[in-house]
Amino acid sequence: MPKILIIRFSSIGDIVLTTPVARCIKKQIPGAVVHYVTKKSFRGILENNPNIDHVYTIEKDIDEITDQLKKEDYDFIVDLHHNLRSALLKRKLKKPGASFPKLNIKKFLLTQFKINRLPELHVVDRYFEAVKPLKIHSDILVGDFIIPTADEVNINDFGIPEKYVAFAIGAQMTTKKLPNEKIASLLDKIKFPVVLLGGETDFDNSEIIMKKIAVRPAENKIINLCGRLNLNQSASVVRQSLKIITHDTGLMHIASCFRKQTISIWGNTTPDFGMYPYMPMNPALYSIHQVENLKCRPCSKIGYKECPKKHFNCMNLQNLDKIAKEVNG
Repeated sequence: MPKILIIRFSSIGDIVLTTPVARCIKKQIPGAVVHYVTKKSFRGILENNPNIDHVYTIEKDIDEITDQLKKEDYDFIVDLHHNLRSALLKRKLKKPGASFPKLNIKKFLLTQFKINRLPELHVVDRYFEAVKPLKIHSDILVGDFIIPTADEVNINDFGIPEKYVAFAIGAQMTTKKLPNEKIASLLDKIKFPVVLLGGETDFDNSEIIMKKIAVRPAENKIINLCGRLNLNQSASVVRQSLKIITHDTGLMHIASCFRKQTISIWGNTTPDFGMYPYMPMNPALYSIHQVENLKCRPCSKIGYKECPKKHFNCMNLQNLDKIAKEVNG
């Protein structure tokens, strides 16, 4: 019975995008046992996944679990993080394995010199490079995000109407999200009821946005759930929505698991990195909104707390009318 370990320490979207690999291992290797190691804060993304038999977690250091992992005696290690920490873990376990091509040099060329040598390939397809030695191939299906029954949201409890649009207003970095006044302006152009989603760190911004929104008819109300739901509950709200507006962030990738129509808004990052919504059989279900031909973009593969150039044109010049037209269509 082959035992396989997958490594991906963070973050939400990246982990969600590894789930097709776990599924294909489970389905294509008879009797395979699949374990996964990640950071403790991301355990909930994986622990309900039927294709993953056990989740090991760390707080900060791989030495927290190295002895346990050695006892598992894995047959193969699939490194889907490909950094120093994952390399050290593989070295300590002394088992065969493979990593995916991270393309850091090509990303550096694009962010620093605007020279694009990146392949037109989604990161999920690059993840599958790490399981080629196992003769695993992609099933070309979306990722898996399992919402436990206890976290399924009854939208009636929050006064949410049957037909609504979800809007994930946050992002890990400021340069990956629209400014508050732009979000408010966009909301004023949307004809549907909208549910604002985000974590506790997005609550203050959501309150500012709510104060900036023009008076709306009751049937097109804005409901602010930022900071009130956990990740699984937010995913439940996304799954029940008509469509989602989102920045380059975790909920964008979770929405893809539900084949949800996704309107994605891109700031300092770019889909060229291969991290756009993964719906290979349904590409018409997502759209990309970005400001083209900016000499300073992309400026980073992750983002910054503020625009390095101070103008923030990658978000300030977004065509809100075009975005709203798609949402309302």
